[in-house]
Amino acid sequence: MGKTGLITARVEPKLKASAGRVFEKVGVSTSGAIRLFLQQVVRQKRLPFAVLEPNAETVRALREMRSPAKRAKMKTASSTDEMYADILGRNWKKSV
Repeated sequence: MGKTGLITARVEPKLKASAGRVFEKVGVSTSGAIRLFLQQVVRQKRLPFAVLEPNAETVRALREMRSPAKRAKMKTASSTDEMYADILGRNWKKSV
């Protein structure tokens, strides 16, 4: 194989473990999967899967949500129950 190059990537532990289980099922190591990915990039001269660009409306909404004025008006909740109670009313669980 000749010389080898080392690639170091930081990923979330859960992502690494989940991907590792998939790779194990198909009989390839994580290093092998990365090598396959890179080979496909070289062969196709692009990413081997679609990467969609957000449309103008999505870009506008993301910018708006990042603005300090908008963030100051945003409500926060410490749990989904708290969020649903705020949106649907305090007795929302009874109606579900």
